[in-house]
Amino acid sequence: MDWFVVSVVVSLLSFATAAWLYLWVSKQNPGTKKTQEIGALIREGANVFLAREYRLLAYFVLVVAALILLFLPQPIWHGEPKRNLLMAAAYIAGSVFSGFAGKIGMNIATIANSRTATAATESMENSFMIGFRGGAVMGMAVVGASLLGVTGITMLTGDVALTLGFSFGASSLALFAKAGGGIFTKTADIAADLVGKVELGIPEDDPRNPAVIADNVGDNVGDVAGMGADLFDSHVASLSAALVLAVVLDRGIGKFTQMVFCYAASGLLSSIIGVLVARISKGADPTAALNKLTYITTAVFVGITAIATAVFGFSWHYWAAAMLGLGVGVIIGIATDYFTNDLRKPVQQVASASQSGPAFTMISGMSYGFLSVFPALIGIAVSALGAFVITNGVDPTSITDALFGISMAAVGMLSIVGMIISNDAYGPIVDNARGLVEMADLGDEALEITDALDSAGNTVKAITKGFAISAAGLTVIALLGAFLSEANEVLLAKGMELIQGFDIMNPLVFFGLIVGSAVPAVFSAMLMLGVNRNAERMVAEIHRQFEEIPGLKGGHAKPDYARCIDIATTGALRELIPAGLMAILVTLVVGFIGGVTAIGGFLAGNIVSGLLLALFMSNSGGLWDNAKKYVEAGNLGGKGSVAHKAAVVGDTVGDPFKDTAGPSINTQITVVSLVSSLTAGLFILFSIF
Repeated sequence: MDWFVVSVVVSLLSFATAAWLYLWVSKQNPGTKKTQEIGALIREGANVFLAREYRLLAYFVLVVAALILLFLPQPIWHGEPKRNLLMAAAYIAGSVFSGFAGKIGMNIATIANSRTATAATESMENSFMIGFRGGAVMGMAVVGASLLGVTGITMLTGDVALTLGFSFGASSLALFAKAGGGIFTKTADIAADLVGKVELGIPEDDPRNPAVIADNVGDNVGDVAGMGADLFDSHVASLSAALVLAVVLDRGIGKFTQMVFCYAASGLLSSIIGVLVARISKGADPTAALNKLTYITTAVFVGITAIATAVFGFSWHYWAAAMLGLGVGVIIGIATDYFTNDLRKPVQQVASASQSGPAFTMISGMSYGFLSVFPALIGIAVSALGAFVITNGVDPTSITDALFGISMAAVGMLSIVGMIISNDAYGPIVDNARGLVEMADLGDEALEITDALDSAGNTVKAITKGFAISAAGLTVIALLGAFLSEANEVLLAKGMELIQGFDIMNPLVFFGLIVGSAVPAVFSAMLMLGVNRNAERMVAEIHRQFEEIPGLKGGHAKPDYARCIDIATTGALRELIPAGLMAILVTLVVGFIGGVTAIGGFLAGNIVSGLLLALFMSNSGGLWDNAKKYVEAGNLGGKGSVAHKAAVVGDTVGDPFKDTAGPSINTQITVVSLVSSLTAGLFILFSIF
């Protein structure tokens, strides 16, 4: 069977599923005139931000494409001009596909929110289905676009190294989209919470708060478009790394390459089946319903790939490696749920500690955040080691077999990413719906329903972030193997000694290791300082409006929502480029100083440090958020209590942790890994040492 053709067909089927879901959601009741007016404000703000962000990123993409044309894979005057041209085209295609997926997801999210809110006035079941199917549009579009792009480049050119260019385009756009969306959403969220809840004691989505619409806009640009671009990037990167290594084993395009596409297509097909069978029974727990869909999708994928492996003669060693990656991904999700679910002890203990003030909220939350890192990192380590051991016996004389095994573990972990994205995008949709219920006065019963849906969304979002970061960890280990392969290809062509591995006792490797480990910390600091500066500007604007607009505090006048949206947009666009550019430039500096040897250490340090920080920030932020919601549900004194005010402070600190810096780090790791693979030839030709 030609798995290239199958991959194209399944990708098109995912687009057809997305189109059906889009139309189904669009046909649902949009609600009252007030609900539609508020929904239109959110949609308009999100579209304005995304248009301005994409316009800025288009200039960046064109500049980088020009540099690729001149210098990558080798300087145009040293190499093949046609290959440089194809690499630049692949880079642009990756950026465009990623942007397209984010745009589609955000459009449906801003349509689904008002319909989810309206359905909550009738039943939880219908409200849940609208929120989930709205999120599933994003899941189907993202994975369909990523698989179609990688398949198309491989089929049309036969050069899988070009998929690294496609992946770099997806990764660089994701890096800036996630950073920009994260800065926007947390600017508005922090400002709205600090002034609204802490200073004035008004509800979270009170329409008197000038930042409330910007906060809802931020949910879409950060958690839908941004996270969609992030997981698009991880999926493409895992496929690219596996394909580069598969071609080495195949000595061209053969059975190993076909196996990568077989498993990727099977994963997307499994996600389509999972989305189409989604249901929730009356009185069921939304979190349990979402988790059940993940388990169904996982089981279907295991069955399809086992049958395909038996029928088409693929290696059971690599099937086992893929299943190991998938199993560990599910376990990491369960562990993340334990540390972030408000039904579990860690969240409840942090909420209880908040009764003694915000200092105890912070100390306990950070402690549990650090504890949560351990099972995830152990899981990644077990996946990598297990895949290595399982597949190393295929050909003990070649490390490429074992590295390909690790890459298949990453492909396995990301195989059900269509369902993971669907669950993730559900979160901001129901969060927006909860805000619309409150702002449009749709009643207490609808508010209770959307609160329950929102709580499930928060838990699932935390699981998704943990899953995405862990998948990125396995992916970049595979990309390290791809970097070794690309570097050795250039070394072989130059008649130079090949690299067998990276010895930590080598001063160049150690130099790269130390520098690489520092980059995620600096990157995180730059993003969070950006949120801090922008939030201060918005807090000042909220104060100004409450002081200068007569009747605003009493609810007799409308705030200037557009001004807060503009502050969040302008600030986010100002802050999003420097952090990502820093990571790329440091990679190039290390490479031109110490060559591919130093870059090997740089990538290892960047991976370990980045994964630890990303998991810590994502999980501790999710924990603080749900500790606040646990108090707001009426526990420990409820809203307005000492515990509530302390928990709000914890949530405010956790916001840029979980929605800006944390989930952006895994994209940063992928970007520097791809930059290293693409520029390996330049480092060999022009490095100082």
